[in-house]
Amino acid sequence: MSEFPATKLTKINRIPERGSYERAVIYPIIDEALICHVGFEVDGQPIIIPTIHARLDDMLYLHGAKASRMLKHIAVGHPVCVAFTLLDGIIFARSLFEHSLRYRSVVAFGSGGLLENAEEKLAALRVISEHVWPGRWQEARLPNAKELDATSIAAVQITKASAKVQDGFPTDAVGDLALPVWAGVIPIQFQAGEPIPDPQLPAGLPFPEYLKRNPR
Repeated sequence: MSEFPATKLTKINRIPERGSYERAVIYPIIDEALICHVGFEVDGQPIIIPTIHARLDDMLYLHGAKASRMLKHIAVGHPVCVAFTLLDGIIFARSLFEHSLRYRSVVAFGSGGLLENAEEKLAALRVISEHVWPGRWQEARLPNAKELDATSIAAVQITKASAKVQDGFPTDAVGDLALPVWAGVIPIQFQAGEPIPDPQLPAGLPFPEYLKRNPR
């Protein structure tokens, strides 16, 4: 099934034409984002935790220390809400009221549990590592047994999700179009900067080729 159902939780009510329930729209946004925000509730208190993530098919992987409240919440099967946002630009209108942002966003819902098998945990960590920067898993030292034991990994099945995309221009009122005020879009780009070597690197160690290829 290529489309998630529009539910009470995921239905786009404001400007619905900007919304989508298609996996083909939703998953590229999740995959491009480096950070997600996980929302959950503990004893009636809403909590939001920023963290890194990775996706494989309909499964979302999240990792952290065993003491993590978020992972303990997921471990017993409680649902979570996960948000992803990519900023693409600032929309400048003739009126302050119509200023906006160009963005791509996803809100997803699901539940799951913790991975217990060492092989499953390693496979999930590889997905997360390759999401952050493809190729790093092949070069860096892999987690040892102690590190693996100290790490919890949640596998959350995405059951509901919707995307919302704003990629347009200002929607000024007709009466404002003649105002002598510049209007348009200033694009915002997310890109890697110049590498900063660790001061403790051995002299002459070459910069890896795979790190020269910006994955985003």
